[in-house]
Amino acid sequence: MKSKWNGQACPICAAGVLHDGRKTVTQDYKGHPYQAKVRGAFCDKCDEGMLVYDAAEEAAWLAFRDQVDRQAASELVSIRKRLKLTQAQAAKLAGGEKMLFPAMSADRLSQWRRLSICSSCWTSTRI
Repeated sequence: MKSKWNGQACPICAAGVLHDGRKTVTQDYKGHPYQAKVRGAFCDKCDEGMLVYDAAEEAAWLAFRDQVDRQAASELVSIRKRLKLTQAQAAKLAGGEKMLFPAMSADRLSQWRRLSICSSCWTSTRI
């Protein structure tokens, strides 16, 4: 069955025509590549497209994202334990409040902020 976009002018570049198809796309999440096969109508000039929602693909993406987040949180706990620090000690060394490391372990902070805090802890414990 053809999508409503098939044969339409591309709304992105206005130079091409959209055609139904499948495409493999790669996106980066916190330094980890994720590949997905998406379905939609893609432009024959600019290669952009109008995607069709796929519940199974959405579930796969969420599972991938959650796995990456759990891995990052466990790495953080491992670093803190190797340094033999409690969460409160690590937070103090990083210049944060006492709930900082639990927030980091639960992945409620950005990757950049976590790395900056870990670097600060590592530097403080090596003196």
